[in-house]
Amino acid sequence: MKEAATRAETVRDSAAKAWLRALQLTAPIKEHPERTLPAVIDELAAKFGDAPALLSDHECLTYRALAERSNQYARWALDQGLGKGDAVGLFMANRPEYLAIWLGITKVGGVVALLNTNLAGPSLAHCIDIVAPKHIICGAGLRSRLTDLGRVWIEPDIEQHSGEILTEDERRPLTINDRALCIYTSGTTGLPKAANVSHGRILQWGNWFAGMMDTHSTDRMYDCLPMYHSVGGVQAPVSVLLSGGSVVICDKFSASQFWTDIARWDCTLFQYIGELCRYLLHHEASPGETLHRIRLACGNGLSPDVWRSFQDRFRIPKIFEFYAATEGAVSLFNVEGEIGAIGRVPSFLGHRAPAVLVRFDIDADEPIRDEQGFCIRCLPNEVGEAIGPFVSGASDVSTRFEGYINTEDSEGRIIRNVFRQGDAWFRTGDLMRKDERGFFYFVARIGDTFRWKGENVAASEVSQAICEQPGVKQAIVYGVAIPNADGRAGMAALVLEGQLDLSAFRADLIKRLPGYACPLFLRIQKELELTGTFKYTKTGLASQGYDPSQTSDIIYFNHPERQAFIPLDRMLCEQIESGVIRI
Repeated sequence: MKEAATRAETVRDSAAKAWLRALQLTAPIKEHPERTLPAVIDELAAKFGDAPALLSDHECLTYRALAERSNQYARWALDQGLGKGDAVGLFMANRPEYLAIWLGITKVGGVVALLNTNLAGPSLAHCIDIVAPKHIICGAGLRSRLTDLGRVWIEPDIEQHSGEILTEDERRPLTINDRALCIYTSGTTGLPKAANVSHGRILQWGNWFAGMMDTHSTDRMYDCLPMYHSVGGVQAPVSVLLSGGSVVICDKFSASQFWTDIARWDCTLFQYIGELCRYLLHHEASPGETLHRIRLACGNGLSPDVWRSFQDRFRIPKIFEFYAATEGAVSLFNVEGEIGAIGRVPSFLGHRAPAVLVRFDIDADEPIRDEQGFCIRCLPNEVGEAIGPFVSGASDVSTRFEGYINTEDSEGRIIRNVFRQGDAWFRTGDLMRKDERGFFYFVARIGDTFRWKGENVAASEVSQAICEQPGVKQAIVYGVAIPNADGRAGMAALVLEGQLDLSAFRADLIKRLPGYACPLFLRIQKELELTGTFKYTKTGLASQGYDPSQTSDIIYFNHPERQAFIPLDRMLCEQIESGVIRI
């Protein structure tokens, strides 16, 4: 008991120090509004010189080289006549040069739109059109996608430009309130939206995570996440660079190369997102997977059913899970290492109230209101939508909502008259619960929650229960419509490893889940489609439904009379849809 109490006290003390460091590092941002990240990079170049900054197998940049390279791109932008606020699209795979490009262009007032390299066709055209870039800088392997759209790309000739610090005549007045980047949402529930990211928010992200992770010049971050994403392209590299450390830029994630790279580059940190950790956990064991100096893994989306096994197998001393929105307003941080939690607000910051949970009506797709028309706060362990105070144009970049390029998209995320007449809050679109100790737990995206037999089913909770079953490698859950049935029935797409004992699988799910939450259909697939940020895409699966004629995959039906999963054919489908089989 005494040992456990001492351990708990140590965890609390460590967490308090992390919060204090983060607050101390971010406090000066608003006090120096003209000090943007490109200016900070020049300062770091003077301090760290030839120390390694960005590393890869193809190119490496020291701090001095990174600053010089960014200055060359700044002068290129000036030579192109780029005005303050003009957009440039960046369509390029991961490499150290990527960061130098947007640092340089934003240094002279340009706005860089980080285009998702997985997109093509209409989705890519949409992302380009909404920012209307003056130019598009494109990587060599991606140019055909632009020519297919009739778009013109440019290859900057920067060698003719000096890498020296910009003169006063070349500088443009910039503050932390000016927009620097456009970063797109994942597009898992519709076309991507372009979120505004100011110079201040970039510094907020970098300094906050530098404090939370306690980064030092001796640290080396392994970053295999896409650089068009806020985590892989901004938060991960900037948080380490600000402390004088170095960042290993990998062109893409590879489960077979991950631990080899970690050891080869002598990394002390790595960044994860989504299902990356599950991929590593299900990959075959290798002798080198524990021969590393990793002290901390930072990221979001680590499933509770993976957490402990991942940490134990790969000997990760500490996992730092967080929740945040690119466009701002709500963020949560789990520095205590509480398994499954996405964050907690310490008592000394309770007045900030970064997130409040309100009761939510799945059918109406909006928060529930009382007789006076106001939202109702959730009780402990009650599931509700997370909202945050809507602050626009405030000097504190940590709390303001910076919105999207499209003002209609921005307005759609605001809910008004929440707790009093005239107030406004930011809607996260995420359902969470908060326990008695104040820890927040992610439940589901609102679009991933469906109603069946009069009850709300959280897809993520069902998929977690399924993934804990022997033989299941991956699973996603979604609702499918059945004629003459109210709501949507649960369906799970599974990737298996080895044999799945359907009888034992069904029996265990019945023990773990309420009857209404047990999936009615199973679809066995060879692999699941992922976005570039390791999120599952469900739109295509949901639209195909459970009809076996729509796929060559095997589909099973949870037969209520036979009390078993049985193969689904067209005749059985007709019996389900006609009501012969009561579901």
